[in-house]
Amino acid sequence: MEEDGGAGGAEPFVAGAGGGAGSSAVNGGGGAKLPQVLQKSFGEVQGILEQNRVLIQEISQNQETRDADGLTRNVSLIRELNTNIARVVDLYGDLSGSFARAVAAKKAAAGAAAGGPKRPRSAGAGQPQQQ
Repeated sequence: MEEDGGAGGAEPFVAGAGGGAGSSAVNGGGGAKLPQVLQKSFGEVQGILEQNRVLIQEISQNQETRDADGLTRNVSLIRELNTNIARVVDLYGDLSGSFARAVAAKKAAAGAAAGGPKRPRSAGAGQPQQQ
């Protein structure tokens, strides 16, 4: 996937946010289109992961040189790495929830368009009763 410019201050997508019941990114309710939101979120994740790659390289170099200043700097680099990992986990969690809500909204809209939810038939429904 192509990166959209790296990490930014993007807010996670929430299906139905900004609208009433039934609004979602999938049905054009009040949010962005789901593929655009996914691309933006994955772009943000990609930017954070790229930053982590650079941090890990610097941590490794500092570890190899055994320089006191570098080893001391590793403490802050590892903290930053840990924070970035937590951000990625949060982004994936938000993305997962948003995607699930968008799919549920699409299913609900499809069910409403098909005449609403169907009641399950009881055994023998529609059959003449025997006495």
